[in-house]
Amino acid sequence: MSGTSLDGIDLVYVTFTLNDIWEFTTGYSETYVYPDKWKLQLSNLTDMSIKDLKVLDKSYTVFLADKINTFIRDNNLVDVDFIASHGHTALHQPDLGLTYQIGNLPEISKILNKIVVCDFRTQDVTLGGQGAPLVPVGDKLLFSNYDYCINLGGFANISSEFSGNRIAYDICPVNIVLNYYVSQLGELFDDKGAIAKSGNVHQELLSKLNSLKFYEKSHPKSLGLEWVKENVFSLINKYNIDTKDILRTFIEHITDQISKEINKTKKSSVLITGGGAYNTFLISKIREKTKHKISIPNSTIIEFKEAIIFGFLGVLKLRNEVNSLASVTGAKFNHSSGVVYRI
Repeated sequence: MSGTSLDGIDLVYVTFTLNDIWEFTTGYSETYVYPDKWKLQLSNLTDMSIKDLKVLDKSYTVFLADKINTFIRDNNLVDVDFIASHGHTALHQPDLGLTYQIGNLPEISKILNKIVVCDFRTQDVTLGGQGAPLVPVGDKLLFSNYDYCINLGGFANISSEFSGNRIAYDICPVNIVLNYYVSQLGELFDDKGAIAKSGNVHQELLSKLNSLKFYEKSHPKSLGLEWVKENVFSLINKYNIDTKDILRTFIEHITDQISKEINKTKKSSVLITGGGAYNTFLISKIREKTKHKISIPNSTIIEFKEAIIFGFLGVLKLRNEVNSLASVTGAKFNHSSGVVYRI
């Protein structure tokens, strides 16, 4: 799994079992941090032509396969049934019928000499869906003991059960914005939110962020880097304020949007995962604004939940079972999404 926050490539070795309910156990896990060359290229994908993206797709597929092979070799993994790979989102404009994840070319299976299940989003968009989020199937079947599952990655996304239907959608940007601005201070991320904590909320900017039209839309809805550049970066950059104040203001914006969503119901249990779960300042502000029980799991679940669930999506695809929910994505019907490359 590679997300929009560009933290790196998450790999995890998982065993899934079905005994009345689905269960899983995790083995080895690792995040391979992107070299500067790749981080730069991946941060500029939306500015590339389709022709250049296709060229990059080929080299990224080889790069991704190499990292997977390294993971298998370093951990002496001999019992691998298949590999499920999300790839990396290059373009995501579902309203235009477009989503493109690089790293999903057939060559990945040839290089790895393994069955590969990938390209999970395209079919859903073809069926009129958002192609995202796809993780809620895993929330429903693997993490059903929580009322809400929230992932704080590049974006905050949420899933929950309402009247027998799983509902999920993107809430707002998180690390895709925080990491962008903290990088201007020479840091990869704001450790525990310390820099943001030292800043002050810029009330006018906060008000305009909270007034963005996306937040008025009903689900299904999803976000991408293109939207962030057009609506968030362009707005923030109109203000001549210190980076620490930008970070502090955006933390307030994130927590305003998250609390608005989860406070629609009575006291509930909330599972928070993703890199943002380590931002203790962010978590403290969420706790301040809600009466829900906020649970932070162990580090493997925090860091690799999405990778675990994409593995599970691969299991469901190979069993020809539903792994994409129309109630979540807005597709015409539930379906089993993804492409299978067999050796």
